[in-house]
Amino acid sequence: MTPLALIMTIFAYLLGSISSAVLICRLLKLPDPRETGSQNPGATNVLRIGGKKAAVAVLVCDMLKGTIPVWGSYFLNIEPFVLGIIAIAACLGHMYPIFFHFKGGKGVATALGAIAPIGLDLTAAIMITWLLVAVVFRYSSLAALITVLLAPLYTWMIKPMYTLPVAMLCCLIVLRHHQNIKRLFSGTEPKVGEKKIVDES
Repeated sequence: MTPLALIMTIFAYLLGSISSAVLICRLLKLPDPRETGSQNPGATNVLRIGGKKAAVAVLVCDMLKGTIPVWGSYFLNIEPFVLGIIAIAACLGHMYPIFFHFKGGKGVATALGAIAPIGLDLTAAIMITWLLVAVVFRYSSLAALITVLLAPLYTWMIKPMYTLPVAMLCCLIVLRHHQNIKRLFSGTEPKVGEKKIVDES
């Protein structure tokens, strides 16, 4: 890895470590998402505790944490495989933020933001897949899992040179959802818009 690539990897992790959910909830005087609802500092939990506007703000900021370092690295002519490493670093920052006691979210929005520079067609395919699964089954985690499993296939069809980096990123997201997978099988996973809050790691 070149010094420039290493610098961008560190930058991606540090940027990812800025918890949008926590900061936006503080700004709007909402409960700390790490201690309320599912205790997951992400857009879905903020939707439950703060409404749509707060959730959208978190979603956009979390996506930018992935987009900014990856897009910047792309324009610096960093090779595709290393772009994948930088994207993973951004997601690891979101999942294990150094500025917030290493207690972060699941990394789905940040991963989407990291993939977005590959192309609008790929981004649209991923977002449509997530929305369709979420609307039909009403499980945010199931929508995320199905989407990340299909993302490498979409990438191979659209820009195959980025398939391996995207697959690496998607594997990380699946691993981070291991508790959600258990709850989906046991039938205890909370649905989108569900009033009753179920504890979620």
